[in-house]
Amino acid sequence: MGFGDSGISLRGVRSFRFLLSRRWGLFALTVVLVAWATWWLGQWQFHRLTDRKHDNQVVETNEHRTAAPIDDVLAAGEPVAADDEWRLVTVTGTYDAAHTIIWRYRSNDDGAPGVDVVVPLVTDAGTTVIVDRGWLGTAADDKRPDVPPPPAGRVTVTGYVRADGSGSSTRVDALSTRALSSRTVGPAIGRQVYGGWLALHSEDPKPTQALDPLSLPDLGNGPHFFYGLQWWFFGVLAVFGFFYLLYDEWRTGKGDAVGAARRRVKQDRDDTRSEKTSRKQAVREAYKAAYEKERAARK
Repeated sequence: MGFGDSGISLRGVRSFRFLLSRRWGLFALTVVLVAWATWWLGQWQFHRLTDRKHDNQVVETNEHRTAAPIDDVLAAGEPVAADDEWRLVTVTGTYDAAHTIIWRYRSNDDGAPGVDVVVPLVTDAGTTVIVDRGWLGTAADDKRPDVPPPPAGRVTVTGYVRADGSGSSTRVDALSTRALSSRTVGPAIGRQVYGGWLALHSEDPKPTQALDPLSLPDLGNGPHFFYGLQWWFFGVLAVFGFFYLLYDEWRTGKGDAVGAARRRVKQDRDDTRSEKTSRKQAVREAYKAAYEKERAARK
């Protein structure tokens, strides 16, 4: 089959020249960037899902382990190991109620405002462990609330191991903080403390007035899987839309029509410019001829 028999193919090749326009070049670049961004965001969500599953496995495993002595899990000044989060430990000591710390801006599962009551427990060996004894509902103001006292005398505490918070919010001012960290509580109360802190599970003997215990974490996988699919769907949709619009412009000849219209506009502009140039040249030639004629008459 010669070129004469393949006119459709040649016209098809010519019709795709609209892809070389700046408009389609910018459109293609935008789609590439959108596709890359949505792929990366989808991957990020799936990585978060993997991390969430690992954390859930650690929590689920540690929740059902037998409580261990605190020295088997925590050490003074040492951070909490990632695989020890939410592990149950036991420790015996005496509460230092005089250095009770108010953890502000806390809410319960119903969203009610309140504080967490944090009390240092001094062990027989002298090292102190930070114990979050639970949540207390308060009025929405900045006044330091009156908190129920912890059990007096020697107390055996069983609690969940938690890692220290970070950032400036862990600063302790006037025995008050916005996030809990043994690294800032220790210097604030002037004691050597274990790394991390304990979320109270039980006390022996029991207090006169108990606080609301800290809720265990949700072990669901969260929305990360569907968010990841959603981002990838957006990327596929952008690519599909690009090729659909490309096909539509090729099918309807819009690309050729737009190109032809632009060429006509350019040709008209060039013709107008050429016409103006010709008129100016004619005027200059007329002036020149008149000048030469006048000069000849004077001679």
